[in-house]
Amino acid sequence: MTYPDHRTLTALGLAEAPRDHPLTYPGAWPEESGLLDGDRLLPLTRLTFEDRVPVLAVGSNACPAQLRHKMREYGVTAPIPLVKAKVTGIEIGVSAHITGLGYVSASPFRAPGLTRELFLTWLNPAQLDAIDRSEGVTAPSGAYDRVLLPSADVPIELESGELLDGAHLYVNRRGVLHNGSGTPRRHLGEHALLTELLAESPRLRELFGSTPEEFCVRARGDQALCMRGTRLFAEEGWTTASGLEKYVRAQHSGNPGTGASLSPPSM
Repeated sequence: MTYPDHRTLTALGLAEAPRDHPLTYPGAWPEESGLLDGDRLLPLTRLTFEDRVPVLAVGSNACPAQLRHKMREYGVTAPIPLVKAKVTGIEIGVSAHITGLGYVSASPFRAPGLTRELFLTWLNPAQLDAIDRSEGVTAPSGAYDRVLLPSADVPIELESGELLDGAHLYVNRRGVLHNGSGTPRRHLGEHALLTELLAESPRLRELFGSTPEEFCVRARGDQALCMRGTRLFAEEGWTTASGLEKYVRAQHSGNPGTGASLSPPSM
C-alpha cells in the first residue's frame, strides 16, 4: 500500500531526531495521534491495543524521528501507535543526569491535580525491549526504571473519553533537578534549560563551556565527562526526588499488580 507524501515525517516537520540535533530536545511531537510506520505518520483507526503495552512518553519518546532511530538501532520494524491523552498527576521535569548524546533529558515528576497532554506509545514486546534498553532499564548503571502507574493515582483519558486502566512510565533513578526552592524544575526545552543551568554554576561552565552549543559539543560521546557532570548536579545540591519512587519500590517488592505487569505480553 502506498501513502500520500504529506504523511512523511519530513512533510509533517517531524524528521529531526534530538540524538542528531541535541538542542532540539525533546524533538518535535505530533499535533495529533498517529501510527508511526517507517518514515510516515499515518491516521489511527483506534486508540487502544489490547496486545500491546501502553507507555507514557514525557521526552523524546514522543518524537517520531527519535522513535524511528531507536527502532532501527535494534532492528525493529513494526509500526508504533502514538495516542494523545490527558494525564493527571504527572509533569515533565529535568533528569538528574547528562546523557552521552549531548543533552539533559526529561524525566517525570509527581504533580497531583495537574492535567496535561502527553503521548502514549503502544509497544509490542520487541519495541518495549528496545525502549527499555535505550533507557537503561536492563543495565545496573542505567538511568531509568520502568514502573506501572495505577489509574487510581494517575488518571489517563483518551481522546474518546475512555479512561485507561493504568500505563507504564520511565522514572529516573537519580531523581530530578529542582528549581532552587526544592520544587522540581520543569523541562521547557533544551536551549533554555542549558542556558539556565550554565548561568547558575561556574563549575558546570568549567566542564561544559559557557553556552548551550558548547555544552552539547563537549558532552556528546564523552561518557566520563557526562558522569562527572551528573555527579556535579548532586554536589551542587540540585537534585530532588520525583515523587514517583514509591512505584519503583512497589515493583521491586513484588506487590500484586506490579512486578508481573512489567513483563511484555505474549503475542
